[in-house]
Amino acid sequence: MILEKIKKPNDIHKIPLSDFPQLADEIRAFLIESVSKTGGHLASNLGVVELTLALHNVLDFPEDKLIWDVGHQAYTHKILTGRKEEFSTLRKEGGLSGFPKRKESDCDSFDAGHSSNSISAGLGYVRARDLLGQKYHVVSVIGDGALTGGMAYEALNNAANLDTNFIIIINDNNMSISKNVGGMSNYLSALRTAEVYTGMKMKVTKTVKKIPKVGTSMVDTMRRTKNSIKQLFIPGMLFEDMGLTYLGPVDGHDMRLMMRLFNEAKRVKGPVVVHVLTEKGHGYEPARKQPDRFHGTGPFEISTGESLAKPGAPSYTDVFSMAMCEMGKANKKVTAITAAMPEGTGLKRFAKAYPERFFDVGIAEEHAVSFAAGLALGGMIPVAAIYSSFLQRAVDQLLHDVCMQKLHVVLAVDRAGLVGADGETHQGNFDISYLSMMPNLTLMAPKNGWELGEMLKFAVDGDGPFAIRYPRGTAYQGLSEFKTPIEMGKSEVLFRGKKIAILALGSMVEVCEKVYRQLTELGYEPTFVNVRFVKPLDTKLLDELSKDHGLFVTVEENVKNGGFGEHVCAYMEACHPKCRVLPVAIWDRFVDHGSVDSLRAKIGLSAPEIVEIIQEHPEELS
Repeated sequence: MILEKIKKPNDIHKIPLSDFPQLADEIRAFLIESVSKTGGHLASNLGVVELTLALHNVLDFPEDKLIWDVGHQAYTHKILTGRKEEFSTLRKEGGLSGFPKRKESDCDSFDAGHSSNSISAGLGYVRARDLLGQKYHVVSVIGDGALTGGMAYEALNNAANLDTNFIIIINDNNMSISKNVGGMSNYLSALRTAEVYTGMKMKVTKTVKKIPKVGTSMVDTMRRTKNSIKQLFIPGMLFEDMGLTYLGPVDGHDMRLMMRLFNEAKRVKGPVVVHVLTEKGHGYEPARKQPDRFHGTGPFEISTGESLAKPGAPSYTDVFSMAMCEMGKANKKVTAITAAMPEGTGLKRFAKAYPERFFDVGIAEEHAVSFAAGLALGGMIPVAAIYSSFLQRAVDQLLHDVCMQKLHVVLAVDRAGLVGADGETHQGNFDISYLSMMPNLTLMAPKNGWELGEMLKFAVDGDGPFAIRYPRGTAYQGLSEFKTPIEMGKSEVLFRGKKIAILALGSMVEVCEKVYRQLTELGYEPTFVNVRFVKPLDTKLLDELSKDHGLFVTVEENVKNGGFGEHVCAYMEACHPKCRVLPVAIWDRFVDHGSVDSLRAKIGLSAPEIVEIIQEHPEELS
């Protein structure tokens, strides 16, 4: 096998070009076999095998810098830089990350995980390189889906001022996770279909170059001239009009053609965009036919592509999906917004039922939130479903455009808390901190699936900004006998005891039910509270419990700084200083990848660890 010859960075330079097609096949087979066991991002990685091979052929690592936007398509890059043997540990605790990580390899130039930032990072590398008088190449790879993010245009605008080489590759597969939407998608579609232009451009270039003495200089002049032949076939060439040289489009599965174009790009004195057309899921029919399903997949049967996971109870996303359809049927003002995640957020069902009230804005969370503000001002009730870690991008828009104006916008904050295998960039451990600081915002978290549906109804029927945070995974079905109606700012007391008050928020109610049972078995009589509302804080309940409780234990799946526990601490210190508050939360850190249960145990958020922490304070328990 040719793949066995790849042991370390740059080993690919020893492989004859004639063997590259076989190497691509071997890598693709390895990826399918490996991801079928571990799970991971498959379709995106299958689409860039040839692109990655071509890049590694023309670059040297770690001297040259290759920056992947999002980074979930970097599996082949990891293989070619000597990490093939670690793929059995992919996305497992202590194992290989599913994204580029500088701590893993010097060949990973930038820690990725979020979208639309690769051009900015690459431009920073370029400026640093030139200031230090260094000579390496910088390549940023960005998907056509990521180009819907405004940050990409800020960087492109800035890059246009360069008079030194910077290569930007657009990996155009007409997909982000789901099918792309919007003007940029339409624009790139026009470029994709411009085969007449592409073919003629290559022929003209070859012909002119043959002219003795002046041919090469004429080609350079043609490239620099905005009113070139390109304008006759594709009016308003966006990239060239911005001041960036445009090359392509090129078949992203033709390695020799890409290598030729990449080498040409390396010679350009200035920023150059290379437009590469790839197919998501290329080479594996199930992933090619269902690229959104195989974007991020669990273990599956290779022959059929069928998931090996057994059907289980509905997830929180499923519950939200069904509740949204109910809301849409009951109230014609309810609208739904997603930022390129109709499948992941559960809004695909709503989109089918009420297409005129469904809006996919692309990878553009900031725009999604301000767009929701406009919808609210126009008389609609927008529900914006965005993953917790992606909502971080829209903090300014939430604060100024929604909360300052007290607009009735509902945020469905999916994947709040630990998400597991996707790791640091995807853990939703900060939303309580940045949302609870915002005036006028009501922040809630459900204890189980039933409560999520009730909170969504409460928010839709309410007034002003609302955010509901809920975790990834199966919706908790326990404590179903407790169905206290939702009241603004009021917690739900599940069991009334004395001395110890366990205040559990959202996903931590399930964990703290075990804590409550274990403490009861140990002879304690704790009070167990389903907090429900981070904001407004249920100060009335805190006042009441302070009369016969010495220890308050707050439990949340969020960082401690700015979290629910700190809000309780501040109130109790001001009003009931004799009571001890023990915040159980994530300390000042980023949480790496691994299973959620394992990570909780590691950071002190599992039931045994919480019980142990409580027992370390006997003076408050006596």
